[in-house]
Amino acid sequence: MYQKLSKIALTFVAAVTLSAPMTEVKAQTNFKTREEIPAKYKWNFSDIYKNWDAWEADIKLIQEDMKKIQSYKGKLGESAESLAGLIKIQEELTKKAYKVYQYVSLQSTVDNANMELLAKLQRVQLMFAQFGTTTAWVTPELISIPEKTMIKWVETNAILKENKFDLLDMYRLQKHVLSEKLEQLVSYYSQVLGAPGSIFKALSTADIKFKEIELSDGTKTTVTPGVYSSIVSSNKNQEDRRKAFEALYEVYYQNKNTYAAIYNGIVQAEWAGARARKYESCLDAALEGNNIPKDVYLNLINTVKNNTEPVKKYVNLRKKILKLEKYHGYDGSISLVDFDKQYPYDNAVEMVKKSVAPLGKEYQTKLATATSSGWLDVYENPGKRSGAFSSGVYGVHPYMMLNYNNTLDYVFTLAHELGHTMHTTLSSETQPYATHGYTIFVAEVASTFNERLMLDYMMENTKDPKERIALLDQAINNIIGTFYTQTLFADYEYQVHTMVEQNKPINADVLSNVWKEISNKYYGNLTEKTKYSYCAWTRIPHFYNSPYYVYQYATCFASSAKLYKDVTEGKKKDKKAALNRYIELLSSGGNNFPMEQLKKAGVDLSKPETIMAVIKQLDGLVDQLAIEIEKLNK
Repeated sequence: MYQKLSKIALTFVAAVTLSAPMTEVKAQTNFKTREEIPAKYKWNFSDIYKNWDAWEADIKLIQEDMKKIQSYKGKLGESAESLAGLIKIQEELTKKAYKVYQYVSLQSTVDNANMELLAKLQRVQLMFAQFGTTTAWVTPELISIPEKTMIKWVETNAILKENKFDLLDMYRLQKHVLSEKLEQLVSYYSQVLGAPGSIFKALSTADIKFKEIELSDGTKTTVTPGVYSSIVSSNKNQEDRRKAFEALYEVYYQNKNTYAAIYNGIVQAEWAGARARKYESCLDAALEGNNIPKDVYLNLINTVKNNTEPVKKYVNLRKKILKLEKYHGYDGSISLVDFDKQYPYDNAVEMVKKSVAPLGKEYQTKLATATSSGWLDVYENPGKRSGAFSSGVYGVHPYMMLNYNNTLDYVFTLAHELGHTMHTTLSSETQPYATHGYTIFVAEVASTFNERLMLDYMMENTKDPKERIALLDQAINNIIGTFYTQTLFADYEYQVHTMVEQNKPINADVLSNVWKEISNKYYGNLTEKTKYSYCAWTRIPHFYNSPYYVYQYATCFASSAKLYKDVTEGKKKDKKAALNRYIELLSSGGNNFPMEQLKKAGVDLSKPETIMAVIKQLDGLVDQLAIEIEKLNK
């Protein structure tokens, strides 16, 4: 907690990317400019600040708060009141910092070409970096207060009591806190350590030159990641899909040595940071902050890797249905049936509202408010970033971005992101500021839970055999993409980090061989291999931007599967109790370690059966899909 000032920017970066891994889909709307989009489908920024003058005023107040914080240097151990004074000022500063950052960041998100906004964003980010250096003294000074003294102070001071969890947890982590001078020295490298990630972004966006191909209908197109996703998910011609695959991956393949050097730099920096703070490994450093046992990570990757039969069964079923002599990786997204039903946004919102009925009327009412009050930015416009996310602004409300395109995939994206939005809403309404923020380890529980409710609702309300097949295929791909694929990524990260920790060389061939070994374990010989088959590691942003992050998608998915079962199956009394536990989880913010929060809700991720429940769920869905296909053929 008391390194918050130096981590504010990183916190915000994580917040605005709080969404499940998803394909970037090109929105198909007729809006040529943002001004054409009706106001009800756009963010209301005035909820944060009425104008830029108010924004500037808060920046000045933040600078004044920083001076006040400095005045407490050397005084934190004098009394509970002195420490509470610092915390109160810091809380006010960070509340304003959230607003200052988000006001400009969100506007830049929908107007990337606006250089004035970009300049303001960089100004805020530089301010946060300066905070890290000027407050490097705080944590070492706090640690010098005896734990017994802190326990006594916490029980007698209201402000300290609100911060009890973080204040006392500080002593668990104290062996990793450096001296004031060393903390300050480390802070000088914060921007330098982010350089490899920035290089990856520049190489993969600003400097990348995508290739043009000619499709079977004579159309010429440049194969960007978005165009590639569109082709492999909608083009029935396998040769066209092959061309798109080779055109996209050739761009990354020809730069594989550069990507390997970038990734090596990132992992080496992780290992240097871990050793500097006396961690035995990079994984220990990544997990200990949230008190996640290493066995949870290892249990996940080993259990999933050794239970890939449902995935293989699904691939074999797809190959049979699509009547393909040879099955390639680029055949994995094409629809199994001709189904192109459109789902207008307003209709999709009504479906989501109805789908969450099992979560109670209060939840439904809050969700209705979220979708009708300027919290959502719905449609694509020129200059708007791709994908989707939900990001909180404490004291205001969450802001949720979409690029809605009327497809079934985006119906589920809507449900997913509204899960995040409701989680943030409940936590912010229930918890004091000190514990309102929930960890990434539980973040994807609410989103994937909502997706499952949406699947139930749509399956119950359609008799169209093609729609039923599309829905089952959607659910299966969701499990594979969110659970299996992210675990594969987590296994890859673990193996590469371990090699660096053992002083083994890292280059493009080494990384491709690691990828080859893991992917062959997952898919065997079911898919055809090319020279591009094992270079997918070059283009996974999470590897470069947030190491040891992706495993949490899988653990969250397993958790939500268990909670969904508890809430929707069994006796009425048991289901009601399970629902209360689930809502309590969503309302608990960060008031405890995430593993403890999940256990209280009814999930124990240390047990292999929790992971196996998702694997069995996938197996059942594949069997159900086979039955629906057989019905259609009859």
